Amino acid sequence: MSSDLQQISTSIKSKALELGFDFVGFSKSEKLYSEEGKLRQWLDAGYQGSMTYLENHFEKRLDPSLLMPETRSVISLMYNYYPEKELSRSSFKLAKYAYGKDYHNVIKKRLKGLTSMLESLWDHVSYRVFVDSAPVMERQWAAQSGLGWIGKNTLLINKEKGSFFFLAEILIDKELAYDGPIKDHCGSCTACLDACPTDAFEGPNVLNASKCISYQTIELKDAVIDSSFKGKFDDWMFGCDICQDVCPWNRFSTPHKESKFEPSNELKEMNDQDWKKLSEKKFTELFQGSAVQRTKYKGLRRNIDFLEEN
Repeated sequence: MSSDLQQISTSIKSKALELGFDFVGFSKSEKLYSEEGKLRQWLDAGYQGSMTYLENHFEKRLDPSLLMPETRSVISLMYNYYPEKELSRSSFKLAKYAYGKDYHNVIKKRLKGLTSMLESLWDHVSYRVFVDSAPVMERQWAAQSGLGWIGKNTLLINKEKGSFFFLAEILIDKELAYDGPIKDHCGSCTACLDACPTDAFEGPNVLNASKCISYQTIELKDAVIDSSFKGKFDDWMFGCDICQDVCPWNRFSTPHKESKFEPSNELKEMNDQDWKKLSEKKFTELFQGSAVQRTKYKGLRRNIDFLEEN
């Protein structure tokens, strides 16, 4: 490896940390042959539920060169969203990632600083940036670059700071000093599998998304939630953090430093009665620019009503 290549790679990592990313790693772009059979089996089992978009672009998910033909490297980045304090005024729960502004927009703005640097390093450079916005197997690429390992709950776990992170990727047409995968440190622990109230895990590393509380409260667009889930949502009205909250590695989680991820004072003050009488106007005020907009007012209202019935 040339000293120039190592120096460039070190500079990119330093810039990413300066921009607020917690970890960054590099992988050689190649087809993820080891994931092909697992992905096909998961889809064939119907574990994607109504998320039929996951059935699209099968080959692109496995091979970055089908997204950008000239790709030579994958840059993987992690951005912390673990809050200093959880919302506590109400028994109705929001997943921690949705406390503040939509992460897609926040992280894309951070990435602009990094892509500006990439443009300054070479006379000609091609790249594409992704923040949960394309058929990219982001957890697998993050694991390939040594940012963590994929735990039994199917989430990427970092040995230093746990799993409460957003992931982002940059495909680039340049070689870098590549990092390697690290060892799986879950061992014999099954805390995440045991804690899931809807039994959404078909086994270690296999999530039946259609039974996941996050899927039911966000992705599912049906007007009514199936009665078989009654009493099993543990008061989660949007998303779910159970399999992360019980993970021993998350005892190392530290509060994020992103002001845009902080909940508004109004959201902090919401109590059970406020949620029960939530109007569409109030929903719009509370969640302007928030990931909660994904479920729309009707979806969140459906979820709250479902919890009230149990």
